[in-house]
Amino acid sequence: MTGATGGLGVAVSATFVAAGWRVVAPQRQQPHPVGMPEVNAPLRIAADLTDPQDAARVAEVAAGDPEAPLRAVVNLVGGYASGGLVHETPVEDFERMLTINLRPTHLVTRAALPHLVAAGGGAVVCVAARAAVAPFPGVAGYVTAKAAVLGFASAVAVEYKTSGVRCNTVLPSVIDTPTNRDAMPDADHSRWVDPAEIASVIRFLASDESAPTSGATVPVYGRA
Repeated sequence: MTGATGGLGVAVSATFVAAGWRVVAPQRQQPHPVGMPEVNAPLRIAADLTDPQDAARVAEVAAGDPEAPLRAVVNLVGGYASGGLVHETPVEDFERMLTINLRPTHLVTRAALPHLVAAGGGAVVCVAARAAVAPFPGVAGYVTAKAAVLGFASAVAVEYKTSGVRCNTVLPSVIDTPTNRDAMPDADHSRWVDPAEIASVIRFLASDESAPTSGATVPVYGRA
């Protein structure tokens, strides 16, 4: 599970742990455990998920416990940045959105797919955004990156369906996190979608309960 320490990731990680999953949660900083590790807590390992070798190492760790075989990949890593119109946005800023939102999703999924295929199948869940299908001005890099995630997930669904690997995407609107509340204090927060609600949808898509479903784009908009 990438991005497990983020505003959405904390809720998703907790939901999976509560459901009995072994969660491997890579993070950029080296974890600093205090005292004994928590029982049934995510396994945290340091990794740069924009690096192919680190992504491969994470996949090896996730698939390395015979008592808890790798059954799902959840791609939560992403980032948002606003700016000017397309002609006002430096190409470096545009490309940074692709690096943050698309590259980790591609590298981690790519590294995990052989393990999922070898295990007889599993699930990949990606996170795009409502903006991928309903763009708004000033965020062309973000819109493009999230649309690319959506396209990538669709490609995975088609290419691996005969191997028993499913791939679905959720499209949140504005997520009700402290960071978003700080950025938009005057917004109607009651219309935003709660991270725990998104987490339940993601867990369903990762589980055998959604076995017939692949290639889906699932809106999780709350009341927005």
